[in-house]
Amino acid sequence: MATATGPYSVYSSCRRTRFDMSEAFYKVFVYGTLKRGEPNHHWFSNSKGGHHKFLYNARTKDKYPLVIATAYNIPFLLHRPGLGNRVQGEVYEVDLKVLEDLDVLEEHPDYYVREQYEVERSNAAETEKVWIYMIKTFNQALLERPFLESYSSSGPHGLKYVSSENSTLEDLNEEK
Repeated sequence: MATATGPYSVYSSCRRTRFDMSEAFYKVFVYGTLKRGEPNHHWFSNSKGGHHKFLYNARTKDKYPLVIATAYNIPFLLHRPGLGNRVQGEVYEVDLKVLEDLDVLEEHPDYYVREQYEVERSNAAETEKVWIYMIKTFNQALLERPFLESYSSSGPHGLKYVSSENSTLEDLNEEK
């Protein structure tokens, strides 16, 4: 894992070598409104000069609850390993500019927390660690909602995503 030491450099924890941040790429797994054809997919191209590239379809190695909640019908991946489904999504390669934009959308680390977890490619048994945004602190009543394996805003659940700048962590924790 790399650690930032300044605005334009990173040191590798393995070799302690310095390289330019513009050369760093990160793999991010998305499972909700950031997937292709979903309402927030445009966030990948918000950064002028930023890099993003779809790599492959995948699913989480472990089971997690994926639920839809709040008045805005937001998909949330809850950090409760072993409960739920192996969630399907997409893996993207992104640069730091795009990763920072995604952090803004996901309000990392105050709302979602971005950490590395293993995913398995859909067409192979190969796994790798990628960044995933999860909710780590949540109202336990959310675990009573239906768990999804795959999300689409226009899915059979009938809960179309509602875009809003007003959604807060309190909305999620007040869910009944």
